Amino acid sequence: MKKIHAAITGIQGYVPDYILDNKELEELVDTNDEWIVTRTGIKERRILKGKKGSSDLGAEAIKGLLNKTNTSAEEIDLIICATVTPDMLFPSTACLIADKIGAENICAFDISAACSGFLYALTTASKFIESGSYKKVIVVGCDKMSSIVDYTDRTTCVLFGDGAGAVLLEPNTDGLGIMDYILKSDGSGGEFLKMKAGGSLHPASHETVDAREHFVYQDGQPVFKKAVKSMADVSEEIMQKNNLSSDDIAWLVPHQANKRIIDATSRRMGVGDEKVMLNIERYGNTTAGTIPLCLWDWEDQLKKGDNLILAAFGGGFTWGSIYLKWAYDSKK
Repeated sequence: MKKIHAAITGIQGYVPDYILDNKELEELVDTNDEWIVTRTGIKERRILKGKKGSSDLGAEAIKGLLNKTNTSAEEIDLIICATVTPDMLFPSTACLIADKIGAENICAFDISAACSGFLYALTTASKFIESGSYKKVIVVGCDKMSSIVDYTDRTTCVLFGDGAGAVLLEPNTDGLGIMDYILKSDGSGGEFLKMKAGGSLHPASHETVDAREHFVYQDGQPVFKKAVKSMADVSEEIMQKNNLSSDDIAWLVPHQANKRIIDATSRRMGVGDEKVMLNIERYGNTTAGTIPLCLWDWEDQLKKGDNLILAAFGGGFTWGSIYLKWAYDSKK
């Protein structure tokens, strides 16, 4: 019996219409376009306006995915949503998305691993496919980061945007799909990248709101140093584990947090710039949405059998890498 792999058979992204560029941020905080682009590579990001949440981003991505792959909501067995900006603590954002796309009586749950969330969710979803439990699984990474960004904090407000990306996973017995993964964490890093209030330890109160503790907090230097090392290490590790050289890699698909982190990872892997997927300049850091949005933007350049390395680092700390073989010739 041939081994079953979980293969991506469709990809779709969604970003809001509103564009927050660096010029507008110059009017909000003491910063400038040159400073932002030099240190992060970001020129603009998308913002979801109005009384809408991450489920709206995710639902739009999935609706497009279903239409694109000629799949009905009734065919979907499972939805896993990676997010750190759930619409609410419960019900899960995945459940709300399922309702919005008309998928009833299916398994749906969230995974929270910050910017590594999509990798954690994709790996989890693959196990349901490989075991034969489910035939069609959707993984969606969606975050409305603008809902937890302090637009008076120039160190963080320039980094984040809103967006979503979704993939359809199906069984494959031709040696295509998710081949291997490495996922890691280090909880001691929590003090450097977090949202302090809003959970059971520091429930919402007048004090937590007044102290602006419901926004992203980041101590940039230790996060940057750990991200550079961890993303590069884990990407090199998964290549060595699978006897892959830089020549074997068609594409590096990195989390879009900072151009300097991405460059350090590609150099460590020996992968040239022409093999690195980038869209950070247009979307910024959409947290769990960055990797699927990259795949969506670059889909028409992917070929069946291409070796891809997906790599991410996020709060927690969490980080990881996935080695997958692309399962279809892509044409948008």
